Amino acid sequence: MDSYSQIVIAAVAAAKHSVVKIDVWKKNKQQKPAPAGSGSGFLFATDGYVFTNSHVVHGADDLRLTFADGTEYPAALVGEDPDSDLALLHTPATGHPAARLGDSAALQIGQLVIAIGNPYGFQHTVTSGVVSALGRTLRTETGRLIDNVIQTDAALNPGNSGGPLVDAEGQVLGVNTATIRGAQGLCFAIGINTATTVLPALLSEGRVRRGYLGLMTQQVDLHPRVVNFHQLPARTALFVVSVESGSPAEAAGLRAGDFVVAFADQPVASSDDLFRLLTREKIGAFQYLTVLRGQQKLDLRITPVESGAGPARARPVAA
Repeated sequence: MDSYSQIVIAAVAAAKHSVVKIDVWKKNKQQKPAPAGSGSGFLFATDGYVFTNSHVVHGADDLRLTFADGTEYPAALVGEDPDSDLALLHTPATGHPAARLGDSAALQIGQLVIAIGNPYGFQHTVTSGVVSALGRTLRTETGRLIDNVIQTDAALNPGNSGGPLVDAEGQVLGVNTATIRGAQGLCFAIGINTATTVLPALLSEGRVRRGYLGLMTQQVDLHPRVVNFHQLPARTALFVVSVESGSPAEAAGLRAGDFVVAFADQPVASSDDLFRLLTREKIGAFQYLTVLRGQQKLDLRITPVESGAGPARARPVAA
């Protein structure tokens, strides 16, 4: 057997027993439970906690999980964050191994990744591909923007949503979430570091409060001369692809083509950095957003609003 196949087989073997099929039931007009779709998820803690997508379980009246061995268990929604399209479930299931979580910040473009899920109800389907890009910004089901999204060409279809994106060791690097309608090989996953960042708030409050700026970005490498000239602490920055109309970013004067290098006097080298800095304490309090524009380094005064208060637009197709 070729080495590529051996790598994929070993990775799937390490992760598949933590992956679940999620069946969603909602009350119909007669107030009777009726099937309302399905998706995927994965057990990440031996005490029954499962990650999935918010759009998979939002509004569900009943949730049922099916593991790889065919056993079924009920599940309850602990909390969800529509703005990152993540949800946390709890199940009384025992005896199933939890997935090992990796570090999505360590991902590299071109790295092998494997998606496991239940597209169109075909349980525990495996697809593989590579990391196509990092630090993307993606619109969620709510029309909001999620930062630090992983782009991959590992095929995703409806029902894959919420399943794990794993590396060659079987470690979870992302939560599969969406694809672009009509495109070939344009699929996306929420970085597992984002999931672990929102986890404490989901556990304690069932929701996440964070600041919102309204900019679409892409993580890029800066030229060494630019780094040295401006004495920047990192060689990467966030390139502003677009600015949301009516957003705090537009009000602050941010423009497409700017490079974000700091926020609130803290360096920003990735979307993950900015995500961590947009805490609830920043809402309604002005901060300085440091950008490079041409040869200039500018400090723009910006006041984040609470996420969920900005404009919503068309969105990609959920996987």
